[in-house]
Parts: sequence; structure tokens; C-alpha cells
Amino acid sequence: MTQSDATTPARPAITQAMIDAYDEYTHLTLDRRRFMDHLTRLAGSGVAAAAIAPLLAANSAQAAIVADGDPRLKGEDITYPGSGGDMKGYLVRPADQTGTLGTVIVVHENRGLNPHIRDVARRVALEGFVALAPDFMSPLGGTPDDEDKVRDLFSTLDPAQVAANAVATVAYLKGDKDGNGKVGAVGFCWGGGTVNMLAVNAPDLAAAVAYYGMQPKAEDVPKIKAALLLHYAGLDTRTNAGIDAFKKELDAAHVEYAVYVYEGANHAFNNDTSAARFDKAAADLAWGRTVAFLKQKLA
Repeated sequence: MTQSDATTPARPAITQAMIDAYDEYTHLTLDRRRFMDHLTRLAGSGVAAAAIAPLLAANSAQAAIVADGDPRLKGEDITYPGSGGDMKGYLVRPADQTGTLGTVIVVHENRGLNPHIRDVARRVALEGFVALAPDFMSPLGGTPDDEDKVRDLFSTLDPAQVAANAVATVAYLKGDKDGNGKVGAVGFCWGGGTVNMLAVNAPDLAAAVAYYGMQPKAEDVPKIKAALLLHYAGLDTRTNAGIDAFKKELDAAHVEYAVYVYEGANHAFNNDTSAARFDKAAADLAWGRTVAFLKQKLA
């Protein structure tokens, strides 16, 4: 046995119940104190809970898949017109771009425009798109660095304002000089629900990809004109409860869509900064499908 083998502590055991509790916490049904109390009971001690909590949460220090400053890309922080004021965002495009490209809105989770979502925007741009990751917390001053502050502020966001700012983002990208006038959107968790809501409100949206996003109201589904690609995690019972009804409504409205459920995967399986919930096999398969879909619809 090497010295590193002898001194490296074993990773704490993480159960599905712990992951489910964290999902409740991130979706505002548990506050921080109640979450930690629940996790302590599940883990058996406060010490164990303190070791497990960071593995459930996203780690902003996790290395990016595509580094900030990658020479293949041109990225910049921008300000653009929102519905009732300026929106902040991160705009990325291929450095060697020739001709116009399809454009993609990358919608963050309920932790705001953080390093992980910036990384995802760079991944999208590397696939040959102009990518814009808006900060939907712009009306509140932008995404704070403190994740607990982000969580508290998120509960004060006005859904109607979010929808209006998302529609304004479509309009902004339709006029982008490097874009071909076709706009798609991809979102994760809260962002997946926001993408579904955007599809309802933006008839000129060409393609929408929602990762484990809450479904829109039944009466709104006939308003959808975009083609949809819907990714769900098999263990995400909260979000998945609405799948069957959503499919019936989409069929009745003759909306083009595809649904994939990744068995054994947890909510947020695409987020590689969360050690407990990331599922590489599911993430890679869903990403390949996402890229192919966007390339087809935004060409």
C-alpha cells in the first residue's frame, strides 16, 4: 500500500435519500438549517453530514471542460436590452468563424450565471454556434458569488419578467451580426423550465432543449412553435410526474418533440461540478443528442 493510499480518506457513502434531500433544498422546499438537520439524520452525525454536503452541491472550483480563454473561442461579458432594463450575459463565438451561424441561448440553473454555465456556453460555441448565456438575475443586480445569497434571491424573481427577458434575448440574437437569424435555447433544471416557458412565449424560437425542466401549463402548450428535445433523469420523480400529461398535450397540439429518460440518473446529471449527481454516461449521450438536434434545426 502506498502512503497516499493509507492517508487518503474514503469518500463518504451517499444515498439516494441524501440526493433527494439536496434536491428539495435547491428547489426551495427546505431551508439550509432544515436541510442540514435532515442530512445529519441520514448520515448519522454532523461530521458526516458536513463531509457529504459539498459532494452534493456544485463545486465552482471544478475545472472547466473548455477553459476560459480557450484560443478557439471569443468570449465576452455583454449588456443588452432586456424587457424592462439591461440584461447581463456571456457571449461566446468560434474564433475562426466564417459566415453566419445558428445562435443558442444557454439558460442557467437556479444558481444563476456561474462558472459552470459559462463553461457550457463555451461547449456550445465550440460546436459551431454563437452562444449567449443570459444572467436572469440581472434585474436583481446580477448573480452574487455567494450561493446561499443566490438561492434566497431566486425566490424573489418575477416569472413574468423572466419570460419577457427571455423573449428579449431571442430578439437580440435574431439581430446578431454573426447569427443566421435562427435561435435555439438549451436550459438546465430551472433553466429547463424557463426554456419550456420561452417556447410558449416566443413563436420565432426555432428549437428548445430542456434538461429536467418543469413543464408549462396545459393551456399554454398549443402556443409552442419550436421543435422540442426533452431530457429527463430517471430518478427525478418530482419533475417526471408531469411527463405523460405533457406528451399528450404536445401530441394534441401537433408539436414536434422527442423525449428521453435516462434511467438511473439523477436530476442535474449534466452538471459535472456536482460529484454526487453527475452521470457521465447520461450527460454524454444527452449532449450528443442536443448538439445533433441544434445543428439540424438551426442550420
